[in-house]
Amino acid sequence: MTVELDSADRALLDGSRGAGVALAMRVLVRVADVLGAEHLLDIEGAHIDSCLFHGRSGIDFVERLATDDAQVVVPTTLNVSSLDLLHPELYQGDADTAALSRRLMDGYEQLGCEPTWTCAPYERRQRPGFGDHVAWAESNAIVFANSVLGARTHRYGDFIDICAALTGRAPAAGFHLDEARAGTVVYEVDGLAPELASSDVLAPVLGYLIGADCGAGVPVIDGLPAGQPEHRLKALGAAAASSGSVGMFHCVGTTPEAPDRETALQHRPAERIERVGPARLASVRSLFAPEPGSAVGGVCLGTPHYGIAEFQRLVALLGGRALAAGVRMYVNTGREILHELQLRGWAATLEAAGVQIVTDTCTYITPVTEPMDGVVLTDSAKWAHYAPGNIGVEASLVAIDDCVESAVTGVVVDATSSWWSP
Repeated sequence: MTVELDSADRALLDGSRGAGVALAMRVLVRVADVLGAEHLLDIEGAHIDSCLFHGRSGIDFVERLATDDAQVVVPTTLNVSSLDLLHPELYQGDADTAALSRRLMDGYEQLGCEPTWTCAPYERRQRPGFGDHVAWAESNAIVFANSVLGARTHRYGDFIDICAALTGRAPAAGFHLDEARAGTVVYEVDGLAPELASSDVLAPVLGYLIGADCGAGVPVIDGLPAGQPEHRLKALGAAAASSGSVGMFHCVGTTPEAPDRETALQHRPAERIERVGPARLASVRSLFAPEPGSAVGGVCLGTPHYGIAEFQRLVALLGGRALAAGVRMYVNTGREILHELQLRGWAATLEAAGVQIVTDTCTYITPVTEPMDGVVLTDSAKWAHYAPGNIGVEASLVAIDDCVESAVTGVVVDATSSWWSP
């Protein structure tokens, strides 16, 4: 073993807080060894992705921990589950899977985790601050924490996330360390139509391009107007983590560790510099472009979960109009955001328009949508990437404005198509 443990770490390994925490510490030490970490560090919070049901092993692990009376020692939020507990009538899967999913969810609550059931824990009022070390799982949450908040988390997956929460420790490796946060590849964005440069639809397409090209590197995006809003950064990061394995990006003039290109690169030369103009963006956008005028089967929004700013835009775009007959619109969000929507009266407004809000889970994972004949539109590159394989739909990525107009008219509207021309 190359990891140096302090006396408190060794006490946990020796069972000072029970067999469950000792197991968690053994897992963490082994992961730290694999990562080449010299020691462990304290974390201030965790976000757990292993509460999404993928098979019996997940239940066996959490129940082993719960049987040994293990409890989390840092504030710990839970990612999406396989059920919407607030809208159980939406579920269309088999009863056995539902029962196992609920059992898994209950297990994590027994460990002291907060039942947030959201993939966007950063939309909550309580979120990590700059420089805070956390152990977050869920790809979009990881990239948002590192990039937008300036918090520090490595890419944590199933079981490792809860082990960190139970011990309050994480390997001092990866994005916890300064050197791993240096930009590696620069993407110079220029030559875009003004309408595209200022539109929300640019972020998911640009993110998808960067993820596919950069892989696990740390991209530095230069050329976008300074002060990009959080909802665009969220869409960009989620897309890059879907087409690639990006865990952090820098956006010059916007993200906290990138006041300029040189700082984002930590004053090192970039591995390469890529120009991103209309032609490259158009080639990526063509992967998800719809056929204008075709029938709309549905619209799925909120991947990652929508926040208040995105709902405000959605309500304004609908403007009191109802969806066309036969068109379904689903919007995923977290429980705290839903509560705020109810307080503002927006939940009732959306329901009257025909919009179904989904909490606790996501429509590209769980069988909660009614059959949607025709193209399904989304403003999320992550949803467009995963939904065809997961739930067997034809997905197209368009601007939120076009999502709404298409849902109201019943046919595909793609008003931004000319913006992608070189």
